[in-house]
Amino acid sequence: MKRLAFSLFLSSFALPAPAAAFELPSDSKQCLVGIASSWDSSHVTLTMYERGLSGWRQTGSSWKGRLGQNGLVWGKGLHPVPAGVTTKKEGDRRAPAGVFDLGGAWGYAPSIKKSPNLSYVQVTEGCLWYEDPDSPHYNMYRRIDYAPRTGEEKKAQMKQGDHAHSLKLFIAHNAYPNITPGAGSSIFFHIWRNSGGSATFGCTTMSEENLKRLIATVEPKKRPVYVLLPQAEYEQYRASWKLP
Repeated sequence: MKRLAFSLFLSSFALPAPAAAFELPSDSKQCLVGIASSWDSSHVTLTMYERGLSGWRQTGSSWKGRLGQNGLVWGKGLHPVPAGVTTKKEGDRRAPAGVFDLGGAWGYAPSIKKSPNLSYVQVTEGCLWYEDPDSPHYNMYRRIDYAPRTGEEKKAQMKQGDHAHSLKLFIAHNAYPNITPGAGSSIFFHIWRNSGGSATFGCTTMSEENLKRLIATVEPKKRPVYVLLPQAEYEQYRASWKLP
């Protein structure tokens, strides 16, 4: 049995700064911004920015995506979480809001168009991702070198013959090494269902074309981050967090 530690993808991630001092990491040169109209919206507008000497500038056009069926809720990432708010829980069907590092990509294809610095795993029957809060592997990727045997292993299989999950990019919510059981797992960008007609369980989805474009654009050397917030909160934190 072979286990792949999350440090392969997330070793360079920093811990969140204190609330009073938080701003986007200074070494982050790429930022994907997702804006929802409210906490209860399952629709999002996504825009990529790059930071240069003169600050953030938009690259390309904005595009549409879908979020959790019940909207958004504060997640566990780089950002400070306001006191007294509701936070992400397993099974709440809400997308985690905040600021998150981006990890590796996974997919069914032998290879994809991407930066040579972005980790990519071709998903096989032995690729597992655990969503059971009682599992010691909760919200972690694990690879086994045999066909899944137990009910837990079969339930955790990443390859389920589902086209919507045939390509995905990890959003580092509640991620290794600081995982809280029950705080939400398996949060990715992946392909939307019904041409955008369906919401998600907590992931951010988009058209296959736009997902491929996003993955091809992500450059780990630029420390890409994902900022997902309702419109009002984005405007509230924009200046102090130095958002685009």
